[in-house]
Amino acid sequence: MKRIMASTLLAVGMHWALPALALSEPVHIDTGLLSGVPGNDPAITAFKGVPYAAAPVGALRWRPPQPPLAWQGVRSADHFGPICPQPVAGGRGGLGRIEGLGMSEDCLFLNVWSGAKSAGEHRAVMVWFHGAGPNQAGSLPLYDGEDLAKKGVVVVTVDYRIGVLGGLATPELSKESEHGTSGNYTLLDDIAALKWVQRNIAAFGGDPHNVTLFGQSYGAGTEHRLSLSPLAKGLFKRMILQSHARYPRDPVIMQVATAYQTLPQAEENGTQLMAKLGVHSLAELRALPWQTLINANAGESAQLVDGYVVPRDYTDTYAAGSQNNVMVIAGVNQDETGAAPERAFERIAARGAGAPVNNVPQALASVPALKAYAARMFGPMADQYLKLYPAADDRAAFLAHNETVQDNARISLWMWAAAWRAKATEPVYLYYWDHAPPGPNHDVTGAYHGSEIAYVFDNASPPNEPWTAADHRVGDIMSSYWSNFAKTGDPNAPGLPRWPAFDGHAQQVMELGEQFRPIPLAEPAKLDFWKRFYETQPPR
Repeated sequence: MKRIMASTLLAVGMHWALPALALSEPVHIDTGLLSGVPGNDPAITAFKGVPYAAAPVGALRWRPPQPPLAWQGVRSADHFGPICPQPVAGGRGGLGRIEGLGMSEDCLFLNVWSGAKSAGEHRAVMVWFHGAGPNQAGSLPLYDGEDLAKKGVVVVTVDYRIGVLGGLATPELSKESEHGTSGNYTLLDDIAALKWVQRNIAAFGGDPHNVTLFGQSYGAGTEHRLSLSPLAKGLFKRMILQSHARYPRDPVIMQVATAYQTLPQAEENGTQLMAKLGVHSLAELRALPWQTLINANAGESAQLVDGYVVPRDYTDTYAAGSQNNVMVIAGVNQDETGAAPERAFERIAARGAGAPVNNVPQALASVPALKAYAARMFGPMADQYLKLYPAADDRAAFLAHNETVQDNARISLWMWAAAWRAKATEPVYLYYWDHAPPGPNHDVTGAYHGSEIAYVFDNASPPNEPWTAADHRVGDIMSSYWSNFAKTGDPNAPGLPRWPAFDGHAQQVMELGEQFRPIPLAEPAKLDFWKRFYETQPPR
């Protein structure tokens, strides 16, 4: 009866009279019938723990993902699947639980949030790839897609193999592959998930021809790799890179989520891991418990240029113009990659310079540390650098280093866009996020790495960060920009601050957070210095 009534109302154009029920009946996908659960807002339906590939266990460990198994009857998608094995903060690698979810190699699941009333609405689709490191999964509350789906898009979050299970390469694995490569199982999982979207997302009211990827840090790195991969061609139309894009001649590129290695390097690392584990064959390696593997190699894997999934590095791909020609939003955060709020000076000064954490530089808070950094980073250009970023005392050194990191981030981002657009034609939008979330760590973490995520999802309930009215406004604007871009390729819409596209001439990025406006990359003399410095560096 509801279906007949809805059809009649649509026939006479009375869209306003439709009931606010989203996908209240099971949907049919290629592996069977699937029922979802209503969100906190019943206008949104969530489908949790949907398999997009077979379990990569046993003989399928370190193989490309295989098709998911079909089922009989109606599968209830009312709970998230297990998360992929990974280190857990505060515990031994991989032996814990996150948000009440267990870990398992059987983890190739995705989740869908949709406000569509029926299949065939052709809503824009946004596919989220989470970061790596401890405590990451597509099912984290931070990535709940309900509020973003209220903007009229279909949201998909994906779990995929990371670390040693997603990136191990060995000569034996490469020999077993018909393509002579190994190690890019993370990207192959992502491609399998995107192919699932192509086959099935229309059943959730999504448009398979209008797919936008978005992700942060390592997740943004995976989608960027997908833009370099011919295997992903045609699977998405747009991408949003949060805290990832860097100019290929910026040396910081090898210290953040953009780091990559070649197949011979990856195979050598895999051989060393086998020796560490005391195994001598691939069969022995596959027989080990995944906990043993995670404990032996708890860090995230560098991404891989293997000649097949990813044929070329950034520089060669851009020079050839062989990247997938998609629309892009890309940006950086104010207090990441070694920058920190001024209010954190005393704490950082007391801690000392310290070593990089996970290979990422940390904030500096002394004159000697700044001088050592200048010599290490800039070599023969160190004196020029210290004239542009002088420091008479330790606080000034801290602020100079902050400014260094932040100038470099904006300039490198802009130079990346110029390199990307050298032969690509689709629009690019650049941003600089500078809003520090509320909460007890506001003064010392600032606009930290990942601080924009809750606002992108318009998720007003991150732990220990109670939103104010100002935060709700920022969340509404950010989620509107992101969802507008997914719908049309343009983040702009009436009522939003105007965000100009990159044009290769105006040396600016869009400030997002504290204010919403274009800002310059840096002072002219500093901009000139960084451009000259980049030219002394090898391309990556």
